[in-house]
Amino acid sequence: MSEPLNEQRTDAGRMIDEGRRRFLRATAGIATVSALGPAGHARAATLSSSDYSRHDAVGLAELVRKRQVSPAELLEAAIARTEAVNPALNAVVLKHYELAREAIRAGLPAGPLMGVPMLLKDLGVQLRGTVTTNGSVFFRDAMADYDSTIVSRYRAAGLVIFGKTASPELGQTATTESKLWGLTRNPWNREYSTGGSSGGAAAAVAAGILPAAHASDGGGSIRIPSTHCGLFGLKPSRGRVPYGPKSIESWMGLSTMHAITRSVRDSAVLLDVVQGPEPGSRIVPPQPAPSYAAQLRKAPKRLRIALWETNPFGRPVHEDCRAALAHAARLCESLGHHVEPAAPDIPVMEAFAALGTMTGTGTLVTIRDREKALGRAVTEQDLERVTWHNIQEARNYDAERLYRARASFDHVGRILDEFLTRHDVILSPVTATVSPKLGELSLDQPFERFMQVAIDASPFTAPYNMSGHPAMSVPLYWNAQNLPIGSQFAGRFGDELTLLQLAAQLEAAAPWAGRRPPDA
Repeated sequence: MSEPLNEQRTDAGRMIDEGRRRFLRATAGIATVSALGPAGHARAATLSSSDYSRHDAVGLAELVRKRQVSPAELLEAAIARTEAVNPALNAVVLKHYELAREAIRAGLPAGPLMGVPMLLKDLGVQLRGTVTTNGSVFFRDAMADYDSTIVSRYRAAGLVIFGKTASPELGQTATTESKLWGLTRNPWNREYSTGGSSGGAAAAVAAGILPAAHASDGGGSIRIPSTHCGLFGLKPSRGRVPYGPKSIESWMGLSTMHAITRSVRDSAVLLDVVQGPEPGSRIVPPQPAPSYAAQLRKAPKRLRIALWETNPFGRPVHEDCRAALAHAARLCESLGHHVEPAAPDIPVMEAFAALGTMTGTGTLVTIRDREKALGRAVTEQDLERVTWHNIQEARNYDAERLYRARASFDHVGRILDEFLTRHDVILSPVTATVSPKLGELSLDQPFERFMQVAIDASPFTAPYNMSGHPAMSVPLYWNAQNLPIGSQFAGRFGDELTLLQLAAQLEAAAPWAGRRPPDA
């Protein structure tokens, strides 16, 4: 890496040892609520909002196991927090409170997250007997008659699903604004975007409604909201988390599901409970042994980290994003890792054109399925301006164009695989700009103007959707306006473990859990 960072490695051995000690302290025990009675005795009083918000999902589950709180108390705390903050933020758009209460009354499985409240993203995931609107007027009453595989696995883990979070229409932009639901506001500053498309999930976690929320990522939709809301967000490898039962892949493998969390260990535990193949799976990454959560206490080996500093489109990177990246690089060096400038040579124009082909085609297929269900054709009034433009373009794509788009993704994957034989991890900005003001990335604007802003904002995340590699946003920096700016780390295909261990090490060395938005 460049000399200025090496100069800051004064007494590096002491810093590494201290970082490891903090890491072990942070993961050694489960936090407890001081107001609770002795372990094993039920609470007489309702869990306070401050007690509830101090815990991550693993900590809440431990309180339930020790009978210090009940699942019903946790649910009511989550509902109370939703009702208190959601009117200002618009993070939770569908409320399934009675369904959640009934699940508790019926008895929860004794899974590792028994009794912990959970929200689903209102896009591409099905909860039997409830609506998934996909953030679109055209889907506003689309009722599910089955559970997605990830929902079944969440329920088996003991999670209590009590609602769904906002998404832009069909996940078509990196903000969370829609004609159906309106604007979702960033808890750090309500004039700014949460990012998208999992912006409702990020806003809910940042605002303390719950410690972890379901999310999905087809071009950066876990990592972008995580960076804008000061949270941890891991996009797993292609095939790690099942998308079924009716669709094995989304957008021909571009999209995957996981979660946005406050703590790294929550992400690891949630990945443990949902990962693994289902009937029909054909891409199955190597499985961790025994689990991600069990190996978090082990620090990663000394990593060779490539520092990807420049925008692949040749456009500027915002000075605050550059400062966040330099801060992350220095922190990695202080922990004993080797950091040097290097970037993969990706054919970005070809690859991003292929991305547009694939997402447009996938959106068109989703629209046509809905047309069949409704028995009528979609109209321009049913969709937002950019979405309508995208599906009109997609109607003209031929088989050769789609085939070449998929081949382009394989080409990007090969380039990254070869690059990662010389480096263990790639460190880059998550976005090239800070969180945009609301309206800048809205789908309700001319397509050409939208694309100019979108390309400037998000050039770093989508290559890992194309290739299928795992990547994460880690919240390590806040700018002078107190807006969070994450850093992106990507690893080898199937190697989420190295990323999670590095994230846990960074979390211990530079804790972020105590940094909360003004009203959280």
